[in-house]
Amino acid sequence: MARTIWFLTGNSGKLKEATHHLQPLGYEVRQLIVEEGEIVEPQVESLEEVAQSKITQALLHLSDDQQSQDMILVEDAGLFVDNLNGFPGVYSSYVLDTIGCKGVLRLLEHLQSEDTIQCAQLRSAQFQAVAALWMDGEILYGNGVCPGWIALESSGEDGFGFDPVFTPNDLDAFGEPLPPGTYGEKSVHGKTFGDISLEEKQAYSHRSRALNDLLRQLPSA
Repeated sequence: MARTIWFLTGNSGKLKEATHHLQPLGYEVRQLIVEEGEIVEPQVESLEEVAQSKITQALLHLSDDQQSQDMILVEDAGLFVDNLNGFPGVYSSYVLDTIGCKGVLRLLEHLQSEDTIQCAQLRSAQFQAVAALWMDGEILYGNGVCPGWIALESSGEDGFGFDPVFTPNDLDAFGEPLPPGTYGEKSVHGKTFGDISLEEKQAYSHRSRALNDLLRQLPSA
């Protein structure tokens, strides 16, 4: 009988992505739904601490018999802008709700160049993600990074969060990110995550990389 992984998320796209990665290993992925406001976003220094706090809170929503075999998965991500000293980072959800993509663009208005490569370097940023899995009383962590840069304007209606203002760096033949302005085997050609399909985004996705990092630590169910 497959062990169940309860994924604490309200995002159907994340649920689909996690199922795609974990189901082939023999795990059943189900959505853990809690009432709004019951999971508190902690104000801490790292994504790992955020994930750990969410798992601790989520454990309260599983019955005792479930806790013996079932697992909990949480995923947390943030946008880290180099010339803003890593801001918004772990506060990305709050910043998105308050000033949004337009606010981040305003913070970087002074960093522009007609040279595309220089502009990408001035506005360099990265999405970071942590996938944390509570399993048999321990927490395993997977980490993923997607380097890129903040576009000059918002573009596209796909994706979510800061996707409409983030352009990922090109990838080499092995799927690894290249430095800003370097042409690779795979490229979005200056488009933002908001401009490309979910399928195309998977090749660059920090979330996919975090899940893959976590998978390397898991046995088959």
